[in-house]
Amino acid sequence: MRLTIIGSSGSFPGPDSPASCYLVEADGFRLLLDMGNGALGALQRHVDIYSVDAVYLSHLHADHCFDLCSYWVARMFPPGGVKPRIPVYGPKGVALRMAEAYGLDPDPGMTEAFDFHELTVGTFGIGPFTARVDEVNHPVEAYGIRLEHRGRTLTYSGDTGACDSLIELATDTDLFLCEAAFQDHREHPKDMHLTGSEAGEHASRARARKLLLTHLVPWNDDEVTLTEARSTYDGPIGLARSGETHIVGA
Repeated sequence: MRLTIIGSSGSFPGPDSPASCYLVEADGFRLLLDMGNGALGALQRHVDIYSVDAVYLSHLHADHCFDLCSYWVARMFPPGGVKPRIPVYGPKGVALRMAEAYGLDPDPGMTEAFDFHELTVGTFGIGPFTARVDEVNHPVEAYGIRLEHRGRTLTYSGDTGACDSLIELATDTDLFLCEAAFQDHREHPKDMHLTGSEAGEHASRARARKLLLTHLVPWNDDEVTLTEARSTYDGPIGLARSGETHIVGA
């Protein structure tokens, strides 16, 4: 299983990265985790955009889903005609939300390009992956996801405040891709995002084998976030950077 960071900027695109988007590949199958602002452009540096097999949207805030609008255009109107439909997994109302975002009539909305599936807590298959999702702590319906393939596991937090469900998803995971949008020395709203130290604490409690911090807000000093996380987690740790590739379990 291979993870490529397409975008890791939190809340809005930064000068060096689009908003959240992560490409996960195994057995020739390509899955996008989130598709935030600017992601489609950066994705083209890594793969043919028509080779993506499925899209998962952790929640429906703009910085995690709005480039699906651009992707709809790319799949609907290329030379040669409409591309085959691919599955899109997202929270309740995802099809309507995305149609509204582009100003489309809800029927058909984006359904000529995408086969929408609404997420519920549980386990299901996405291509060669076994996926387990659970709700996490955010102001809107939001999910964390655990992907397993041939004994290797990747857990992605999406956006979340502190919650036990995320720890359960990440238990003994090989790679924990965890948001760290806030920093300890600042006041911030409850039940919205994690600080670096909270991300590290979640990784420690889950016994995650490696921690990769993401959703890094442009106004923060990322090295401060990393230092906070190191104060509560003593395993391998890094910052998610646009363009980097990680082999899960290596």
